[in-house]
Amino acid sequence: MMFFEDLEFKGKSIPQTILGYGPFMAELYYGHRSRLYLDDLYSNPQNAADVIIESYNQGIRAINLVNDSNLLKAYDLAVDAGCEMKVIATIGKSDVDYLNPNYEVAKEVDWDDDIELFSSYDCPLMFVDEFIVDGYDWKLTSKILSEINSTGSLSGIVTAFPSRTTDLLQDNLDMDLFDFYMIPFNSLSYMMDINAFNASQRQEFVDRVLKLNKKIIATRVLAAGVLKPKEAFTFLKTTEYIDAICMGVAKIEEASEDFPLLKEY
Repeated sequence: MMFFEDLEFKGKSIPQTILGYGPFMAELYYGHRSRLYLDDLYSNPQNAADVIIESYNQGIRAINLVNDSNLLKAYDLAVDAGCEMKVIATIGKSDVDYLNPNYEVAKEVDWDDDIELFSSYDCPLMFVDEFIVDGYDWKLTSKILSEINSTGSLSGIVTAFPSRTTDLLQDNLDMDLFDFYMIPFNSLSYMMDINAFNASQRQEFVDRVLKLNKKIIATRVLAAGVLKPKEAFTFLKTTEYIDAICMGVAKIEEASEDFPLLKEY
């Protein structure tokens, strides 16, 4: 059974399947569905809470959160309904347009408030947001990681460019500052900065990632809905080096179908 246990690391327990915030935040990479998610989920925290509750009922024990009042309200409603989830926080998320990112704007985000906020949750792990990491201001990324580490949480970084960023990390960042690396990863290389993804290219990519010696969390495993869950999970089953996944669902029905299916692999 894939991804339904806890990853024990440095005295912390990290559930191996994390509910992603993408649909709840109506992220633009969902294309025309973003508009639907904006109305159905982001503007209706109770609807988002219902999806969180169903995910919890299907065995999901962690959720990826950012400091956004609508998202946090949805989470609070789910907690009031009895959901006991660990929070995997993403620190420093800004209103940057995913499709045309302004990295300078991303750097100005009030990240220390985020750290303070999530320190009050059951939050074993905090990530630095991809728009900060991929802006390649290594001093800033280091500063945020150090601040996260000082809270007692484990720390990690997120990238939207798993090929380019992976190649830059070891020369630019103190690798002792973080333990987790969240990357987009799916069989289509969708939303990954890799054009083709045949078997040899996959192996070459994985070898580079594994050299970092970090715990790998895969996101965009359904390729923002392009892949059917069955296809996505079949691919994940062949990859022994993924330590956890972060996966969004947009409806109660998706939660009740996708997570039991994941258990079968």
